[in-house]
Amino acid sequence: MEPRISLITLGVTDLARARRFYEALGWRGQEVEETVFFQAGGLGLVLWGREKLARDSGHAEAGPATGFGGIVLAHNVRSREEVDALLDQAEQAGGRVTKPAAASPHGFYSGAFADPDGHPWEVAHNPGFPLAEDGTLTLPDFDTL
Repeated sequence: MEPRISLITLGVTDLARARRFYEALGWRGQEVEETVFFQAGGLGLVLWGREKLARDSGHAEAGPATGFGGIVLAHNVRSREEVDALLDQAEQAGGRVTKPAAASPHGFYSGAFADPDGHPWEVAHNPGFPLAEDGTLTLPDFDTL
């Protein structure tokens, strides 16, 4: 298997609300057959009804839309100021800041928010994970650090 993620699909309880939230963050989506697709750099972020996603992935039911599901999406930015601004933007768009931004002992600065369906996002500035002009992140060679 090639190491690649092509799409991330989020199960949402209200597709219109979820689309409005992500569009308020500056994303531009296309809706096709009750599914919203966003281009996110080299991959796609998809919003789809939570019950439909559960059935499609072989689960009998979607379960509660609250609580931690064992996955966190991350959005790296180029500065600490961008971390703060994005957390504010997410809150203004209807998200909930779950961890205020703070510096870590490892040299990065991050905070977190949850979208209206509770999907957690980390927002981080990590000088050791430089971003290309197009936003592509390349992990460093940790053996040389």
